[in-house]
Amino acid sequence: MKFLDLDLHESILEGLDAMNFEQCTEVQEKAIPEILKGHDIIAVAQTGTGKTAAFVLPILHLLNEETKSKGVRCIIMSPTRELAQQIDQEMQGFAYFSSVSSVPIYGGSDGVAFEQQKKGLTKGADVVIATPGRLLAHINLGYVDLSDVSIFVLDEADRMLDMGFHEDIMAIEKLLPKKRQTLLFSATMPDKIHTLSRDILHNPTEIKLAVSKPAEKILQAAYVCYDNQKIEIIKDLFKNEQPKRTLIFASTKNKVKEIAQTLNQLKLHATEMHSDLDQDQRERNIRDFKSGAIQLLVATDIVSRGIDIEDIRLVINFDVPNDTEDYVHRIGRTARANNDGVALTFISPSEQSSFAQIEEFLEEEIFKIPLPETVGNAPEYSPERKTNNKRRKSANKSRNKSYNRKKGKRRD
Repeated sequence: MKFLDLDLHESILEGLDAMNFEQCTEVQEKAIPEILKGHDIIAVAQTGTGKTAAFVLPILHLLNEETKSKGVRCIIMSPTRELAQQIDQEMQGFAYFSSVSSVPIYGGSDGVAFEQQKKGLTKGADVVIATPGRLLAHINLGYVDLSDVSIFVLDEADRMLDMGFHEDIMAIEKLLPKKRQTLLFSATMPDKIHTLSRDILHNPTEIKLAVSKPAEKILQAAYVCYDNQKIEIIKDLFKNEQPKRTLIFASTKNKVKEIAQTLNQLKLHATEMHSDLDQDQRERNIRDFKSGAIQLLVATDIVSRGIDIEDIRLVINFDVPNDTEDYVHRIGRTARANNDGVALTFISPSEQSSFAQIEEFLEEEIFKIPLPETVGNAPEYSPERKTNNKRRKSANKSRNKSYNRKKGKRRD
C-alpha cells in the first residue's frame, strides 16, 4: 500500500513526498487506518519495522483535523531520552508543512534545558514526547495542563516496564481525560503488557507482526568460552588492526563500565552508554561514535532499540541476550543501509541453554569459531535444549566458509 492510498491530511502527504516516503511498511499499513478510525490499538512490532511513523502520521492527521487548543493534545511516552529525541526528529520531519508543534521532555539535562521544556509545556505544544520520570517532575510542579489530551501513546512499552516505569505510567494515565485514544506499541507481548493493556486501553484492535529473522546480510558466528576468556577474544580480534565501528553489548551497566575500562587500559579506545551517564555525556559519547572519533562503543540494551547508527561493522554480544527478541534487536544494529555486517556472540557455560533457544528460533546452528590458541581451551557446547527442531546443517557449513572469507576481507 502507498501512503497516497491512505486518507491523510494534505500537509502530511506533502511532508512524505519531500522525504521520499512512498510505500507503507506492514505495521504502517495495518496500524494507520485503525488509528485514523479512532480505535485504541496494541501493536507488537520490533524496531526497524517503521512503527514510529505508524503512530506519528495518523496522530498528525488527527491533530490537523481537530480544533487547535492551548493545551497539550498528545503525549508520547518513551523509555529513553535517545528514543524521545529520535521520535521528535521524525515528528518534525513529517510535520514540516503542518502547524502541529512538538517538544521532547527528558531528564539528565541542565537547568536551561529544563526551562525550555517548561516553556514548551506551558505554551501548549501540541505533542509532548517524554520519558515518564521527567514528565512527572514537570507535572508535580503544577503548571502542566493535560485536560485537552486526546491521544496517549506508549512506545516500547515492554522496555518501559522492564526499566521500572509502571508506577510513573499509571500516575500520568490517571491525570488524562477518560475519553481519549490510547496506542500501545511493544516489541514483545509478555503477561505484564497484557495486564497494562487491560488497565488503560478500551476495546483495542490488536496488530501483531511476527519477530523477523535477522537480515541475511548479517554474518552470525559465536565463540564458546569461559567468562574470563571473553576479553582475551576481543584482544585477539583486534591484535592486527584497530577496530572499525564496533558495538559491544553487555547485560548490566556495571559490566559495561568494567569492559570499557579494560579496553581503554589495553589501548583499544572505547566509550560507554548506560543509564548512569548524564545527558550531556551520553550525547557526547554517541556523537563521538557516530563521527568515528571513537570506534568502540560498549552499551547496555539502551542502544539495541530505536537508535539509528549507520555503518556499524561489527556487533559483539559480550553476554548472551536475555531472549530472542533482544538478540534480533542487538545484531540488527549492523548491516543497515545496504551494508554488510558481522555479529559475534560470546557463550559461557551458564549461557549455553539461552543461546540454544536463540538457535531454535533461527532454525539453524550458528557457526562456532574455534578459540585462538592464545586464549586457551574452550568448554564443550552441550546445551539443554527444550525442543528438537531440525537444524539446517548445510547452513552451518556455508556460514563457516562465508565467515572465513568475510574475516579475511575485514582484516585487509
